[in-house]
Amino acid sequence: MQHANGKNGTINGYKNESLNIAVVGGGLVGSLAALHMGKRGHNVTVYEYREDIRTAELVIGRSINLALSVRGRTALREVGLEDKMLKHGIPMYGRMIHNIDGTRNVIPYDRNSNQAIYSVGRKYLNEILITATEKYPNINLKFNKKMSGGKVEKGEVHFVDTSTQQEETANADLIIGCDGAFSSVRREFLKKNAFNYQQIYIEHGYLELCIPPAKDGEFLMPANYLHIWPRGKFMMIALPNQDRTWTVTLFMPFENFDSIKSSDELLKFFETFFPDSIPLIGEERLVKDFFKIPAQHLMAVKCRPYHISSKCVLIGDAGHAVVPFYGQGMNAGFEDCTILSRLFNKYGSDLEKILNEYSETRWEDAHAVCDLAMYNYIEMRDLVNKKSFLFRKAVDDLLHWMMPNVWVPLYGSVSFTCMPYKKCIDNRAWQDKVLNRIITVSGYAASALGFFGVYQIYNNYRMFEESTN
Repeated sequence: MQHANGKNGTINGYKNESLNIAVVGGGLVGSLAALHMGKRGHNVTVYEYREDIRTAELVIGRSINLALSVRGRTALREVGLEDKMLKHGIPMYGRMIHNIDGTRNVIPYDRNSNQAIYSVGRKYLNEILITATEKYPNINLKFNKKMSGGKVEKGEVHFVDTSTQQEETANADLIIGCDGAFSSVRREFLKKNAFNYQQIYIEHGYLELCIPPAKDGEFLMPANYLHIWPRGKFMMIALPNQDRTWTVTLFMPFENFDSIKSSDELLKFFETFFPDSIPLIGEERLVKDFFKIPAQHLMAVKCRPYHISSKCVLIGDAGHAVVPFYGQGMNAGFEDCTILSRLFNKYGSDLEKILNEYSETRWEDAHAVCDLAMYNYIEMRDLVNKKSFLFRKAVDDLLHWMMPNVWVPLYGSVSFTCMPYKKCIDNRAWQDKVLNRIITVSGYAASALGFFGVYQIYNNYRMFEESTN
């Protein structure tokens, strides 16, 4: 098959042939990966464990809205869907901090360019991606297909239809595992040698609540912000939804969740730590939603390599699940699609080179975003109200305004650029060194000025003494 970006079936001297690709997982990353591969002319079959999300109700415990930033937008742009999602999304230009006394203060993400992240509906986004695949005759969707095993190193994967219990085997040139944090594809990797895997559950869980619209149908809070109630060891956040509701998520240690056993204890807890949220949520709804389901666990996954032979690769949460505190889980998974697609641009259909380079170049960034997400929880729940954080934010904003191409603050580099995640961390470390040197030099200068001032005072006093004697 001739590809639009290759001449005579080659790219950069590499063969550029049509491949049979099996995508395991039809969620956000899987459906986008199918689009990227289908657009290239490959024959793609998507196997999804759940029913078609377009006909399913919302799944309890899954966030209604997600934060779409530049990395995700870039991947959507490459398949022609960025503008559609931005029209749907609600821009958030900064954090609105809710203090215990009821006061609020705004911390913009970027004072210089008015950058925003977009609150987008998870279900809507997944529906748009799945529907977009139907425009490609070379993409086939199969729902209710549960992976039961396989020999992924040979391109073989087995499924069971959850409706009919019939078994099915897929043989593919490439298997792309996009089946989430509890990936069945990754489970096959664990059976092989030289596969490093780390799974961490943090001691904090989450529980979702909801703020309804006002009586006139509008938002009860300013819509263009990520709202945060930072309380040191725990926090609550709220993202705006397109129906004027708010998805409210309470993050805190399980021991705190376990200590709240009655509606009276719950209301007392909220009156103590989140008093301004009670009239927004409503006492009755707060009690109902809090005790509806138990707090859910949060998990992070690091592993490497991301491929086996030239037949199988892990992307998205299957390769690097992260805690949600940087809003980068979806964006990092979408960026995987961009990177993989660009490697196809570089190496045609040479899967050995594509997968080797993907594993070698992606793991450090994927591990870095896991660490960034862990750090940002501390920042959001505790540091945002500290004078040292606000001072550093002001310094970063000033230096970014003076030198926009040289000084990019950490949050800006992660959310508003496609700078590799590892480089974002290295860049922050460099900035810390620069500022520490400036502070040290300033301290020496202040000391020198101080000594000079003391000397001048002493000298003037001595001259005054001599003139009066």
